[in-house]
Amino acid sequence: MTIIISQEKTAEYAGFETEPTEWFSVTQAQINQFADCTHDLQYIHVDPDRARATPFGSTIAHGFLTLSMLSHFADAYSVLIEGFSMGINYGFDKVRFIAPVKVNSRIRARAKIIEIHLKNPGQYQVRTEVTVEIEGEVKPALIADWLTLQVVS
Repeated sequence: MTIIISQEKTAEYAGFETEPTEWFSVTQAQINQFADCTHDLQYIHVDPDRARATPFGSTIAHGFLTLSMLSHFADAYSVLIEGFSMGINYGFDKVRFIAPVKVNSRIRARAKIIEIHLKNPGQYQVRTEVTVEIEGEVKPALIADWLTLQVVS
């Protein structure tokens, strides 16, 4: 669900928490595609037989694959500033990979707006704390402090 806020009320959204996204299943095919793309072919990701003998008991998604899913999840929890014309990934201040995402797990994201401030005329920097949860697990897959830039017209 996308929420549109006025430019005058951006400060009021500090601390705002979005609803969680829908669950997303992480498949071996996706893990393999990510491994091929990044050339990270470590067996814990791509060799189910060898991975079964590890403490994980199966293959696991790359941490960066899980992090990359934030772009997908952001569509579901967007808080956009009125006049939004473009969003730009500005980077991360902090990323922590807390728990592995085993193959065929389902993940979803929760987001909390930490801060929105005017960086330049027509440009708002948004700091969002995003937590990726794993269905049925106590610990999240990751927690990230994500910075984005919203360009408004």
